[in-house]
Amino acid sequence: MNRSRLAQLLTDGADATGRALAALRHGGEYVVWDGTSPSNSLAGIYERRHRHALRKGIETLGLERAVRLLELQGRQPARLGRIDSPDRAWSFMVFLTEDRRSLIACTALRRRMD
Repeated sequence: MNRSRLAQLLTDGADATGRALAALRHGGEYVVWDGTSPSNSLAGIYERRHRHALRKGIETLGLERAVRLLELQGRQPARLGRIDSPDRAWSFMVFLTEDRRSLIACTALRRRMD
């Protein structure tokens, strides 16, 4: 998936999505992986990541919302991508429909800069 096509999908108005779009437009590295997973399986994985982030005090954006949106998709296949902010401070996860035509959700995790 090319950069401009991915940018076209990042339009849902959520804070995490807007920041992901800015990161992409300012040259952040990105990848959209081949293969899919059931949306509800991804919801379970990211719910556990949310609990972990809360325990460790790691800042997130839109993670609860992303989990809810993935749960609503049921077993529909979702494709996963990542956008890193140019300064590498944030990592944005994007969840796309199997055909890469629509955004399901976006979330972000602040990286530790140890």
